[in-house]
Amino acid sequence: MSDQQEDLPPSRTAVELFAGGGGLAMAVGRAGFRPLLFNEFAKRACETLEANGAKERGEEEWVPEIGGPWPLVPGDVRDLDMRYLAGKVDVLAGGPPCQPFSLGGVAKGDEDKRNMFPEMFRAVREIQPKAVICENVVGLRRKSFEPYFQYILNELSFPYLQRGRKATWKEHDDALREYDAALRERRAVDPSGGHELYDVVATDVNAADYGVPQVRNRVIIVAFRRDLGVDMEEFKRSVRPTHSQSALIRSMRDGRYWQRHPGVPEHVRDRVMAGLPKQDRLESEDGRLPWLTFRDALAGLDGEPPLPPVPWEHLDRKERYLGGVTNHIGWPGARIYKGHTPNELDRPAKTVKAGVHGVPGGESVMLTDECVGDSSAPGGRTYRHRYMTVRETARVMTFPDKWVLEGPRGEQMRQLGNAVPVRLGEVFAKAVATALDKANGGR
Repeated sequence: MSDQQEDLPPSRTAVELFAGGGGLAMAVGRAGFRPLLFNEFAKRACETLEANGAKERGEEEWVPEIGGPWPLVPGDVRDLDMRYLAGKVDVLAGGPPCQPFSLGGVAKGDEDKRNMFPEMFRAVREIQPKAVICENVVGLRRKSFEPYFQYILNELSFPYLQRGRKATWKEHDDALREYDAALRERRAVDPSGGHELYDVVATDVNAADYGVPQVRNRVIIVAFRRDLGVDMEEFKRSVRPTHSQSALIRSMRDGRYWQRHPGVPEHVRDRVMAGLPKQDRLESEDGRLPWLTFRDALAGLDGEPPLPPVPWEHLDRKERYLGGVTNHIGWPGARIYKGHTPNELDRPAKTVKAGVHGVPGGESVMLTDECVGDSSAPGGRTYRHRYMTVRETARVMTFPDKWVLEGPRGEQMRQLGNAVPVRLGEVFAKAVATALDKANGGR
């Protein structure tokens, strides 16, 4: 992350919990926030963070110098004392484990022992950050979880009203709602003057709408300390979507998309164009940019060079540093069948997943431009497919090629599947930085 911050003033600071493979941490760093602490439980993810500039902190608590290593505390966040950072942190960021709320998980929600939102609340109390950025799966907004989701927002609004040990979350939620009503009706006065209360906004997002070449639906929760006087409506406007599917379709129809990719075979282009929706079904573009596609990612974003194709004879698990990048390794055994369909190059990729039971929907398989004759197939041809390489997957997550991922393939893919796409996180982190700059008390 240090290379992403070279041209940014290190005046703001951050703490990253549940740091994983570093997607949100990278985004926060690009927005000009200097990391004071990382925490992550998974061993391989910790190795990834260390490979990219973090340093294990040890038992002694210390605050890094500007330009110094980023302290990493591996292990259970429940064992982490963060009080030494009180008053020193601008942004607390993290994505608590999503399995309790994921459609692909057990979905026990708040009863699941993996639910780490209570630890985010504790971190807010101990650190007293100016802002909080929290990302999670859109399953958190499912009807069955909606009451608990509202409780999350309520507790983040009033984190210092701690839940009693014997109180249920519903009982605590009632107390939080009553306190909120008392403040609004002026039956109570906040003794902290807003220093211990937060204004909270939750935004449902599709990463493709923010320039990520992947359809990835998530919810991002942002909170600002109330005493700062952040204009919440202005912040909401600053994180509106910037890209659209309709703009992508229009760019294909008018040829701009194909001008970016002149080497696409004519039969591929014809197939893609034949599958586009009718013109009268397109939504208003509203000045948005086109969605980016899997092909765009492979061609290179943010100055990255095009990734070279993986020869079919190289699907043998061997690293050859194709194009000079790591983890661009061909993998055998990819299959397509009903309910297990591949990514197509001229659409945003499917959601990158990290399920413990494998990837059930073909999210790690890609359809290529190469085809073989097949009289039984439409058009008399069948397109060849293979597994995506780790590097291709990283590009879909908008990780730079120089970002090192540690561990075997399965662990690398798990880190990517659990991460926040860097471009998506950067939109929100930069919006938070701007809001803090404009707010009372901003540096």
